[in-house]
Amino acid sequence: MQKGIIGKKIGMTQIFDEKGNVIPVTVVEAGPCVISQKKTVENDGYASIQMGYGDLKPQKVTKPLKGHFAKADVAPKRTLREFRMENTDAFNVGDLVKADTFANGDKVDVTATSKGKGYAGVIKRWNHHRLKETHGTGPVARHGGSNGPTSSPSRVFPGMKMAGHLGAERVTVQNLTVVKVDAENNLIAIKGAVPGPNGGIVVIHDSVKA
Repeated sequence: MQKGIIGKKIGMTQIFDEKGNVIPVTVVEAGPCVISQKKTVENDGYASIQMGYGDLKPQKVTKPLKGHFAKADVAPKRTLREFRMENTDAFNVGDLVKADTFANGDKVDVTATSKGKGYAGVIKRWNHHRLKETHGTGPVARHGGSNGPTSSPSRVFPGMKMAGHLGAERVTVQNLTVVKVDAENNLIAIKGAVPGPNGGIVVIHDSVKA
């Protein structure tokens, strides 16, 4: 990884290319982010930078974080993320990272927390088939059915696909394309859909597949 940025998902829209083709895009308000920490191979065993995004009132900062921001001499930030780099020589604590760190045509990976959907059954959560609703099936058309052997080993095997909590988990979508960068307004338009609800925090970095 050589570059990255933290942003906020604004929503989806569509833009037109030079040939008039419609391109569905997700708009992300990317940055500006400030570098709040820098790690090197010599001191920490690996190279990385920590970025902060979104202003936070000083009275809402915990004492450990207050000391962390004071050491870096940067204003408190709401969101902190670490980006591992091959080399951090080009970065310094206090530097600003803006949307123009990416360019049109760049391949990126986007990480975010997906929408939480609460408790869900096996059909919605795992796309299981339902039972027929005729000929004596009873009121169990959307039930999960048998969970495991009753005689031996008389237990449910680990990894069994059952009903449970759906969504609200970390999701990474890889190899997306940056269609347009609006550096003046700190906006990045990415082709296709990125995870997370509108207003949610997203992390963009150069694609590992590129």
